[in-house]
Amino acid sequence: METISTFAKKLWCVKKQLILFLTPLILLPLLFGLPEKEGKCLYVVLLMAVFWCTEALPLAVTAMLPVCLFPTMGILPSKKVCPQYFLDTNFLFLSGLVMASAIEEWGLHRRIALKVLKIVGVKPAWLILGMMITSAFLSMWLSNTATTAMMLPIANAILESLFGDLATLKENCKVKDETEARVKLHALPSEKQILSIDGTAEEIRTESEYQMKVWKGFLICIPYAASIGGTATLTGTAPNLILIGQLKSYFPECDLINFGSWFAFAFPLMVFFLILGWLWISFLYGGLNTRLCVKKQDERAQAEAKAEAVIDEDYRKLGPINFAEGAIAFFFILFAVLLFTRDPKFVTGWSTFFNKGYVSDATTGVIIVSILFFFPSQKPSLSWWFDSRAPNTPYVPLLSWKKAQECVPWNIILLLGGGFAMAKGCEESGLAAWIGAYLQPIAQVPPAVAVMFITAFLACFTEFASNTATIIIFLPVIAELAMFVKVNPLYFMIPATTGCSFAFMLPVSTPPNSIAFASGHLLVKDMVKTGFVMNILGILSVSLAMNTWGRAMFSLETYPDWARPVNMSSTVTDIQLPSVLSNTKYYTVLYSKY
Repeated sequence: METISTFAKKLWCVKKQLILFLTPLILLPLLFGLPEKEGKCLYVVLLMAVFWCTEALPLAVTAMLPVCLFPTMGILPSKKVCPQYFLDTNFLFLSGLVMASAIEEWGLHRRIALKVLKIVGVKPAWLILGMMITSAFLSMWLSNTATTAMMLPIANAILESLFGDLATLKENCKVKDETEARVKLHALPSEKQILSIDGTAEEIRTESEYQMKVWKGFLICIPYAASIGGTATLTGTAPNLILIGQLKSYFPECDLINFGSWFAFAFPLMVFFLILGWLWISFLYGGLNTRLCVKKQDERAQAEAKAEAVIDEDYRKLGPINFAEGAIAFFFILFAVLLFTRDPKFVTGWSTFFNKGYVSDATTGVIIVSILFFFPSQKPSLSWWFDSRAPNTPYVPLLSWKKAQECVPWNIILLLGGGFAMAKGCEESGLAAWIGAYLQPIAQVPPAVAVMFITAFLACFTEFASNTATIIIFLPVIAELAMFVKVNPLYFMIPATTGCSFAFMLPVSTPPNSIAFASGHLLVKDMVKTGFVMNILGILSVSLAMNTWGRAMFSLETYPDWARPVNMSSTVTDIQLPSVLSNTKYYTVLYSKY
């Protein structure tokens, strides 16, 4: 038995190497049992999917595999694969990351967070709402991970002001008798225990358990709000940009999705889901009670007053807004306004001043962030030129390239490129059409129900794999499925993209979840219990959005001309139909699409 245990431990130590060696061998039958080109492409896709899900190779390294595998296996020439890694979508994402690094450099994000908390107050439910609003807003522009890492220390400082030391609070939850209760209370450091409790051991334990529930609610709401907020803008999370890139690859004539139109659709969805999430988390963790709206002068009111003082003091320490913060705020707002107004669809945008199709969101982003590298961080002064006693300090711009290199996660750029390269391979090889044909039974399901199935499936799958890898793998298949059942592709692709961000149930689902869990105050069962209902709320919210304002914005009730193949006859004859479609009924379904 001991020998088996030792051997198992050694296997676990080399699990990544075993995956790297065994996966290509296990997948070899695909090269011989399927149509040649589709089989080869499926081999590469599944190989990358396994490597992404297990992280046997770094994610960015796996993303580069199409550069060597697609050309050598005859799937796609190198001159078609490599450009996918530097599409204009990648530059839009890079612009957002550089802007975020400038915001973090000058602390503007912390000023925004504390200001929001000053406005909402410190009653538990309102404070949870303030945390969620701030996290969601920041994650629209910063990465979800950076937002969570920045907000958690602020939350912990406020919680200590409200409830005292966490370790002591945990001990009070275990108090069993009067003697032990008096000892615990007597041992508390006066500067930590803001809210002292006078009463029986049962009252102390009950109050401490309530405070622990609220503490968990504070910690869990931040990563969830960050994931929700990232869906509101194209640059908020990688799946949104992968949607844009794959739309341009599959449907070059589709120009319905840009920064402004996506925001007009996704922002109301984000707000609606955020409110539902706040109500659920506040209900589950004790924040919703009569003290939400009624002001009571009790022990908790004293603790809340001290927590307000902590927030006020932290905000006061920031001092008045300086020139650099003001400049970053200005360029941040300009960045957003120019992206919204380039081509908002419902009115004429400023892109009409240039050649049609020449200016994209990436152009706007690069223009704005380029300014950051030479715009001064100190207020310019004409008197400096004529004052011989003025110090000759070095010129400091708002952002240096060294800082950008340190803060921008360059591996994500490669990950995006790998996704676009994989999608191109699936399209060119016919793999996506081949798989989409196998999903014909979904044609019998009403589209509104199919939307819920797709969102639910991807929300579950992304619990175990990164949202970027998930959308890269499934979006080409979903696009082909929509074309096969003759449904507007956006009707399936938008919910799939949004659903990939709804990973709430496990600590390993997203980096924000992992950061919150690493604090040591949350249990896996807390995340599963809260996240399961959050997933359901998210699925219902997306379904509502797609069938109301989404349907009107993107004309989802009609099958658009941009989704029809240019050469209809060649498209039909080129598809190698699987055997499941061999009967006349399925041939009729396929041909009726065209």
